[in-house]
Amino acid sequence: MRVVYHGVMTTIAHTPLAEEIARVSRLGHLTAANLADATGGDPSSARRWRNGTRTPIGEHATRALELTAVVERLAQVMDPSYIPVWLIKPIARLDDRRPVDAIHDGDYRSVSKLVASLEEMPVA
Repeated sequence: MRVVYHGVMTTIAHTPLAEEIARVSRLGHLTAANLADATGGDPSSARRWRNGTRTPIGEHATRALELTAVVERLAQVMDPSYIPVWLIKPIARLDDRRPVDAIHDGDYRSVSKLVASLEEMPVA
């Protein structure tokens, strides 16, 4: 679908993947930088993915889906506004890597296990 956005003709990507990335970006307060860091995409592409105007493909799509899975789970165990901070903080249980870097490097499982440990913590 082509629309005029701020005086510029652009294409809106109404695909399930584009909608998922846009939805979870809003849920987790993700910035384009968070998305770019996790997927290896450039910031301008990540901004378009986050806004739902483009859809990533290949490895970028795989990493974006891994990031959305992590963010959805994190939103259940922490204030969603803290998620962008958590994603860029070095974590000892990830060998002092940032979760976005682990996802970028294809190590989604380590991040998923870390999130699982948060999910298992008793709520005070």
